[in-house]
Amino acid sequence: MTFSDKLTAAVKASGSTLCVGLDPNLSKLPTAITQQYASADEQVLQFCKAVIENTAEHCAAFKPNLAFFEALGTRGLEVFEEVISFIPSDKIIVADAKRGDISTTAEHYQKAFYGQFNVDAITLNPLMGFETLDAFTQDDTKGIYVLTLTSNPGASDFLKKPFEGFEMMGQFIASELAKRSQKAKAHLGMVIGATQAEMSKSVTDLHLNGSLLIPGVGAQGGSVEELAKALADHAGIPLINSSRSIIYAGSNEENWVEHVAQKALETKESLKIITQRYV
Repeated sequence: MTFSDKLTAAVKASGSTLCVGLDPNLSKLPTAITQQYASADEQVLQFCKAVIENTAEHCAAFKPNLAFFEALGTRGLEVFEEVISFIPSDKIIVADAKRGDISTTAEHYQKAFYGQFNVDAITLNPLMGFETLDAFTQDDTKGIYVLTLTSNPGASDFLKKPFEGFEMMGQFIASELAKRSQKAKAHLGMVIGATQAEMSKSVTDLHLNGSLLIPGVGAQGGSVEELAKALADHAGIPLINSSRSIIYAGSNEENWVEHVAQKALETKESLKIITQRYV
């Protein structure tokens, strides 16, 4: 099954374009977790497993953020592997790694994430050049999400600056991805921030068939209504990521997982105006 086929099936089966971000911050874990498990790695593992178990029916994808696992030290990647092995096989797994290097380094990142961990997709940073993508483009069962127009203030330093005849570098990246999609076996998607939906349309219009990974809905305050307008003519399937507002919805309540499940359901429902175009 190609990545695009699996993505389409995941969205249709769940009736959702929600992607649940797994950002297990030790300082924010529920008391019920920290009191039950002594070690940091076990706390993260059990927290993520509980989140997955209680949100899977409401989402099409999960996006574990590598930084939170790497921060655990030598056990971190083992926990990451255990977490992704717990995710149902019909869900899209996006490794939020933001790698971006060349030559054998890129090849070894590819071996790690596609070979060792067998994720469906990975986030990549293209600012060392498009050759940083090459190692990840030879497998049609995989997808890559390239940082194209991010929602952080620092996007103004590069991605929003004029470049190569385009009003923004993000537009140039999107245009190049569209061209490279003609030859790549893997699916070439984009990371687009939800907090600037109106601006993002000028970028996504240049790669209309590219799937999108869209952070910024939820705790970051991105408007679903504005995002729906921006995606009105976009053929590529969006995965709309929400992390903190879902996984920490239960705070320190004893029944925290029930709050997490409810918030995931509410987020899924709020995205229906977008999801209905792709199911």
